[in-house]
Amino acid sequence: MAELQRPTLCCCRKVLTVPSKSCEGGRALGQCRLVDIASASNFHSFKLRHFHLDLHLNFALKRMTGWQVLELVPIQPGVQTLVLDTHPSLHIHSIDCKVPGAAGSPDIFLSLTYRVDPFTDYGSSLNISLPATVIRPHRALQITIRYTTTDGPAIWWLDAELTCGQTRPLVFTQGHSVCNRSFFPCFDTPAVKSTYSAAVRVPEGVTVLMSASRSAYSKSDRVFQFSMEFPVPAYLVALVAGDLQHADIGPRSRVWAEPCILPCAVSKLGGSVERWLAVAEGLFGPYVWGRYDIVFLPPSFPIVAMENPCLTFIISSILESREFLLIDVIHEIAHGWFGNAVTNATWEEMWLSEGLATYAQRRITTEAYGEAFTCLETVFRLDALHRQMRLLGDNSPVSKLQAKFEPGVNPSSLMNLFTYEKGFCFVSYLSQLCGDIKRFDSFLRAYIEKFKFSSVVAQDLLDFFLGFFPELKESCVSQREGLEFERWLNECGPPLFEPDLSAGEVLTGPVQRLCDLWGSPDTPEAPDTAAIATFDLSSWSTFQTVLFLDRLLDRSPLPHEVMSQLSQCYSTLLDGMNAEVRIRWLQIVVRNSFYPDLPCVRSFLLKHTSRMYTVPLYEDLCGGVMKCFAVEVFYQTQARLHPNLRRTLQQILFQTSGGATSASSTALPALPCTAAPVLPTDGPPPVLAPPILAPPTTSPPPAPTDPPPNGTIALRDVNVSA
Repeated sequence: MAELQRPTLCCCRKVLTVPSKSCEGGRALGQCRLVDIASASNFHSFKLRHFHLDLHLNFALKRMTGWQVLELVPIQPGVQTLVLDTHPSLHIHSIDCKVPGAAGSPDIFLSLTYRVDPFTDYGSSLNISLPATVIRPHRALQITIRYTTTDGPAIWWLDAELTCGQTRPLVFTQGHSVCNRSFFPCFDTPAVKSTYSAAVRVPEGVTVLMSASRSAYSKSDRVFQFSMEFPVPAYLVALVAGDLQHADIGPRSRVWAEPCILPCAVSKLGGSVERWLAVAEGLFGPYVWGRYDIVFLPPSFPIVAMENPCLTFIISSILESREFLLIDVIHEIAHGWFGNAVTNATWEEMWLSEGLATYAQRRITTEAYGEAFTCLETVFRLDALHRQMRLLGDNSPVSKLQAKFEPGVNPSSLMNLFTYEKGFCFVSYLSQLCGDIKRFDSFLRAYIEKFKFSSVVAQDLLDFFLGFFPELKESCVSQREGLEFERWLNECGPPLFEPDLSAGEVLTGPVQRLCDLWGSPDTPEAPDTAAIATFDLSSWSTFQTVLFLDRLLDRSPLPHEVMSQLSQCYSTLLDGMNAEVRIRWLQIVVRNSFYPDLPCVRSFLLKHTSRMYTVPLYEDLCGGVMKCFAVEVFYQTQARLHPNLRRTLQQILFQTSGGATSASSTALPALPCTAAPVLPTDGPPPVLAPPILAPPTTSPPPAPTDPPPNGTIALRDVNVSA
């Protein structure tokens, strides 16, 4: 039989003709040179074996000072420069090199010259000159970089007033997608993975946690030590330090939080995490990271949750909604297989992480809570996807699964529902092709085992899929019909296929029937209040309620009489529900300029200071006739907002163009791992009332000094308390 020749979109955007036998072992990463336009580094020229961070945290000055040691092996001849990703907020003090001597010869120590060049508005390139006399291919060397980093995109310093307990300051890092270059110089690309270790010195009473598999604490030196024994990309290195306590919730899980919210976190999660881990292992194979701990962060955390290995970061605001908490934690658990163990090699194919993790999340919830619940949550998310599609149009390039980034575009700014939900639909399509969901589970287990601790492109997944299901490849050859992979990956528009969600009708049906009773813009008849009264929203789940409100929001603006009846029926009830419900009701209030319920908007914004609950409401307020009200509330709350969020809201409130968008848009459901673009922090915000931000430092930070010698500390396989 003649081999099928099919065009393949390579990761470097060249169209290759790849024989079908590549399904049985060829890898796209080996077929062409990978290009990551979001990284300035020359990661192709080196093998990064390991790196070590040694840091001192200064909360008073909001600085991290110390050094990094990279263990590198040049893998190409003639390499004279090491190029790393960095950021203007990171100040280099010195760079040294150690080259192990040949047998019997002493090690060679050199001071290296370097320069920092502009790259994009989210980073710079650190160019380090390497002496040709000692650099040889496959000869290991150590590079030591002494530096200080301040208030860059990855590092979020919170004054005590911005924490949940308001007693001690706190700092956390957020590396997704390309922020960690402001935390430490690195190959800031998901294509490069390595192990790492760290030593972190902090004031007394501060506990440090990292996304590491082992840790220890020396009380006499106030130093925390960490080791990640499994290779991870730079963006998954994470740190949090503050007044944190823990409680064990399972044999391999513990919850960390500030003392004031720890009991609530424990009560909401109980023994569920171990159950979810066990279900996931039954589906996708062993959980390879050892620990699965969770740390709840203050409302200033810029996203909902982040899948840092061994230590999920999650916003404490989500504790209000048990169902959203359940989904978000299960999604981050799924990333232990899809995204962390096997990672997208470039940010142009984020669906390989988020689409697969969303599919895995729904397999877990189906096994744990039944098909109807999973279908309800899926309908809610797909509704949001189609809402975004209507706003952007069918030809929007951001709706492609293989997004094509232009140079200088921050990958974080292009995280969207297509990455999650169109990616999920594509994976569901693959599952349907094989005809048996259990067989597809087996394929996913084999995929993880094959590519564990590596980074892949879409062609790797698809080649392995066709190799696992050879009958599909043979059918494609005999029938001369393609499997539409190319269309899925590179066409704009909605998904080509959506899974059958009819099993959720028992939960979604009542929602749609109640929506229909409230009428639509095309049916001006008054709502049937008697029929409406037969629906008891207090007995509905959170996902049913938010689906109902989202669909009402889609129909806005509503007649004033309808708004009055909605308020009479639901305002008091909804005001007592969780924030996911209330923000949607309040968006309906704002979109319809319904002034009687405006005090509820004020009280909500006075209470909630997280990005996911403030930005949608401020956008809606400024998109309508309530901008003066929005400004008034902002002045009341700005002291309790993180400076980055404050800048975002200032742009919405005071820009003359481009600030307000929500007159034609709807707030999207919070994505479990959606990295909101972080606004630059090195420029002053617009001046409003008396300034709250401290003036930027004008003198360079001092160079780090060597720490006192410490004895070896035995590391444990869990984050530990001070």
